[in-house]
Amino acid sequence: MTSTKLLIVEDQFIEANNLQMILVRAGYTVCGIARSVTSALGLIEKETPDIVLLDIFLTGQQTGIDLARILQARKIAFVFLSANSNRETLEAAKATHPYGFLVKPFREKDVLVTLEIARYLHENSTASFLRNTAGLAKGKKEEPYPSVLEEIIGSSPKLLDLLADLRIVAPADTSVLILGESGTGKEKIAESIHALSARKLRPLIKVNCAALPASLIESTLFGHEKGAFTGATEKRIGKFEQASGGTLFLDEIGELPVDLQSKILRALQEKEIERVGGIKPIPVDIRIIAATNRNLLKEMSEGRFRMDLYYRLHVFPLTLPPLRERREDIPALVNYFVGLYSRKAGRNVPEVSAGVLSTLAAHDWPGNIRELEHTIERAVLLTRGNVIKDIYLSQHSRMQNDNAERVKTMEENERDHIVAVLKKCNGKVFGSGGAAELLGMNASTLNSRIRKLGIEKNRGIS
Repeated sequence: MTSTKLLIVEDQFIEANNLQMILVRAGYTVCGIARSVTSALGLIEKETPDIVLLDIFLTGQQTGIDLARILQARKIAFVFLSANSNRETLEAAKATHPYGFLVKPFREKDVLVTLEIARYLHENSTASFLRNTAGLAKGKKEEPYPSVLEEIIGSSPKLLDLLADLRIVAPADTSVLILGESGTGKEKIAESIHALSARKLRPLIKVNCAALPASLIESTLFGHEKGAFTGATEKRIGKFEQASGGTLFLDEIGELPVDLQSKILRALQEKEIERVGGIKPIPVDIRIIAATNRNLLKEMSEGRFRMDLYYRLHVFPLTLPPLRERREDIPALVNYFVGLYSRKAGRNVPEVSAGVLSTLAAHDWPGNIRELEHTIERAVLLTRGNVIKDIYLSQHSRMQNDNAERVKTMEENERDHIVAVLKKCNGKVFGSGGAAELLGMNASTLNSRIRKLGIEKNRGIS
């Protein structure tokens, strides 16, 4: 650990000093403390740190995010230091791809765990990632991914990028946050992470947080003692204890109430839980994989999700692309599901007509892979011959697809707005109450825009 050199970029003396003491006690080398982007760049040139601990907000014209972009370009690992940040700031910070977040005030255990993860990711992202994907880029025939990933169907660039990241994080034993729309396959990704980890021979316990009744959430997760509440006639072991030694998958974690979020955070930090009605802590050794289809930054900014839990889970996020962004994978998914449900039905595998395949590839799939799977299952059951010639898309799905508006260009938006104002003014451009006055434009400039956009004043306002 002593070989890892750290630079602290923090303009608050007390916080920087406290952080330095934590790091030195743990055996890290702190090569300096910078209080501005300019002084940080000077120390980086002189000391070449392995990891930079970087405050998002710094005094001066340049912020921590400005420095983060420079570090990202130079391939220097960095961890953000943050207090309360608004949604826009967090989005900008995330876009720089930090190796972690630390929330102020600093807890020693959180600092050391986050740094250990950052060191692991930095070492492996530059070595293992390139090594594992090099064969794929060169078109070699070696298996780029282990067989456990064979049920994740597709070869689109977005999916391959996701699988490469999955291979990096799976053995790291760190928390993983899986983000994506409903039906994109978050549970399958969680299963793959567990199967590629050192915990693969231990249990993977799954909990759908959205399906838990509010009155039973705490008891389900942490268990309860006999007599803890009315109806508790015997002791119950919760999901955290069941998963000890293995992995706990918290699906739809964004649905949990805030008070339960704090207890999950404590379990992650202290590695212990208390049963409902219990009086002594129970140690647990688990890896957390969480998933959600919610925008947690928005939930956090509106007080529905704890910032400290978000940062604790957001060490290595994996974002699953919706099916409409990986249409090239649809034929492979169709063939997979046709084969799967034909075998289940005990019948020969039918072919899929070109027309059906074209219809499926053009659809937007608001329900993603889950919707496609159910569509193919229904088609296999309804097909009597050896070719699937017709496909049924649910009414709800068709309505969503038909009602999806094409994004208009700036010029189209400008044209529509000018036409609407002209209608309001009955075609009057010049003078008091005219379109130019309402739009705050010079009348001759507006007339020029009308001609350029091809607006026929008499027709445009009819």
